[in-house]
Amino acid sequence: MAASGLVVALIGAACWFRQGAHLIDVEPPGAAAVVTGSELATSPPTARIASWRAGAPRSIHIGRLGVRSPVQPIHAVGGTLVPPGDPTVLGWWADGARPGDPRGSVLVTGHTVSTGGAALDRLETLRRGDTVMVRTHRDTLEYAVRRVAIIDKGLVAQQAERLFNQVVPGRLVLITCGDWDGSRHRSNVVVTARPNG
Repeated sequence: MAASGLVVALIGAACWFRQGAHLIDVEPPGAAAVVTGSELATSPPTARIASWRAGAPRSIHIGRLGVRSPVQPIHAVGGTLVPPGDPTVLGWWADGARPGDPRGSVLVTGHTVSTGGAALDRLETLRRGDTVMVRTHRDTLEYAVRRVAIIDKGLVAQQAERLFNQVVPGRLVLITCGDWDGSRHRSNVVVTARPNG
């Protein structure tokens, strides 16, 4: 099974993609100082679980994909955000916006598995207008997909400020890996959705 462990560095947006024991280090010039690829190969990054807080997403339902996935709050460590190890569980950046906040990006990340079984497999098949339901401890919020972008992994760093912006009107950003070529994922899939109503 070739799993892609997406690691997003929020400062500089360096990314690593884990394929079994093989890691491809993508750290553009000016990216944050993070663990090197050789260190990751022997000790893969693990998610830093955050405490639950009011307004945190508990689950996400994406009808078109047939996905109903639990969400775990996670912190960035040294500017690096690592999704939960279980590919069926999504990770929400607990230091960013919460669902329903008037401003900021609710950043949710997860794994892609080339043989299937991960929550964000086929994320690139979403279309404008598709709904994403986000359940918190007291509400269910509906988001409508506005944009589906496939971004070359080398360009994610250049677009990090826009992708993870915390001053834009409230929105949901889903991110995973894409373009599996048989040995690695060549891009990121980024879905941006706005609240309905």
